[in-house]
Amino acid sequence: MQTALTIAGSDTCGGAGIQADIKTMTANGVYAMSAITALTAQNTTGVTGIMEVTPDFLRLELDTVITDIRPDAVKIGMVSSAELIRVIAETLRKYELKNIVADPVMVATSGARLISEEAVSTLKEELLPLATVITPNIPEAEVLADMEIRTPEDMITAAEKIYKAYGCAVLCKGGHSMNDANDLLYRADGYKWFRGRRIDNPNTHGTGCTLSSAIASNLAKGADLDTAVEKAKNYISGALAAMLDLGAGSGPMNHAFAIKGEY
Repeated sequence: MQTALTIAGSDTCGGAGIQADIKTMTANGVYAMSAITALTAQNTTGVTGIMEVTPDFLRLELDTVITDIRPDAVKIGMVSSAELIRVIAETLRKYELKNIVADPVMVATSGARLISEEAVSTLKEELLPLATVITPNIPEAEVLADMEIRTPEDMITAAEKIYKAYGCAVLCKGGHSMNDANDLLYRADGYKWFRGRRIDNPNTHGTGCTLSSAIASNLAKGADLDTAVEKAKNYISGALAAMLDLGAGSGPMNHAFAIKGEY
């Protein structure tokens, strides 16, 4: 069985972060491992507390798991401090890990910045150049490309700028603030649109985590990047279409919608 490692924060309500990543990887047929960057107290209505791990402990987590079960792919989610980002980058280089999917979580749905300017700078300098593909939403792509994105043509321009700056493929997600579910993948040989069907479901907690984890899972199984993205989009569409409705706010998707096991 292929393996995938998620490096991200814990979500107590299970819809995003480490919990969503493990569910997604399991549903997509790979063995999931984790290194936790932070504990959060959160539910579908918001976050009430965050407690980061220390850089030394994150390094210990990563060294311990990688030296025993080497991951075929790595997904990196929200990492809020420059010190933790450096630890992750050092580890990726040390073990020469492949199939790196980085979800550069920097901007909340509300538009609030989630990480410091120093952390953004370290992310750009240390981590993004090591990625196979990064998966920014529109506000995050605006930060990375240093431009406003208002049209599909803007998405292409921004993705190209990001690709040229960091040398990694870019999946620019269009669903965040544009009225479609179409994503743009920009890679070495140009770009490709992945058309999605917009599903009328207000419960979208963890969609970014889920998409990046599904991409990592398919890369771990040997799929090329285009196929990994297409399969991941199909999976997330199914999870949304299952119309799970939990919690008082923006609830989670049903990550297990396709699991029909005996148990």
